[in-house]
Amino acid sequence: MARRSELEVMFRASLAVHRVVRDAATSPHRGDVVAMGADGTPTEELDRLAENEILRVLDAEGVGWDLMSEEAGHVARGGDRTLVVDPIDGTLNALRDLPFSAVSLALGSGTLDGIELGLVRDLSRGTTYWAERGGGAFRDGRPIRTRPWRANAEILVINLGHRATARATALAGRGRRVRSLGCASLEMMMVAQGSADAYLFENIEERFNLRATDIAGAYRILLEAGGGVGDAQGRPIGAFPLGVEQRSSVLAWGDAKLVPGLGEVGGA
Repeated sequence: MARRSELEVMFRASLAVHRVVRDAATSPHRGDVVAMGADGTPTEELDRLAENEILRVLDAEGVGWDLMSEEAGHVARGGDRTLVVDPIDGTLNALRDLPFSAVSLALGSGTLDGIELGLVRDLSRGTTYWAERGGGAFRDGRPIRTRPWRANAEILVINLGHRATARATALAGRGRRVRSLGCASLEMMMVAQGSADAYLFENIEERFNLRATDIAGAYRILLEAGGGVGDAQGRPIGAFPLGVEQRSSVLAWGDAKLVPGLGEVGGA
């Protein structure tokens, strides 16, 4: 299947998720816990509806990709590549009617560096970000790039709360402006399009950090937009496996000149 055709399948899957989220907006049961996901966290009805829509589209399109989702885990479908899915990134935002959630899709094999195509769709605005390896990054068809860093003018996006590390809370005191928005893939897209300078997610306990399903689509898009992604110490995470068992802290940046300054902030 040609790359454009593959991207079109991913786009139609994201559109199907957007529709089901919109249709479920008034359902009193959309937040019901219906199962435990493959990653060991509760699966709400809204997540299950979204995941089912993705599988429905793949079946309708006759696409044989395997699926890796935080809800169902690995679904073998006879493919030589895997569609890595977070059906709803920012589920709590979606359930609370906070307009910052997304569906994240990534196609590749093996590791984060094996991702060939990434797509993130904003489920509130309908904005779609995508990229393919070596082909640049786009938002609704227009190229996007990260922004050059200017000292004392940065906007940092940081996961905060009682589980955040001392490094995260210390860094929040360093940026000129700080945001904490609760949707990893879209927060990384803010860096990719130059709205923010860096994103940090680091919790005290590793089991509360991020999985490949959370960031796989955003990883490819941000790299193609000119940025970089590592763990909280700035170490590469390209070898991170495409599964739900392992987790990692994540530091994403638009301009590499910013990274040394981030590293000066105290440890975990």
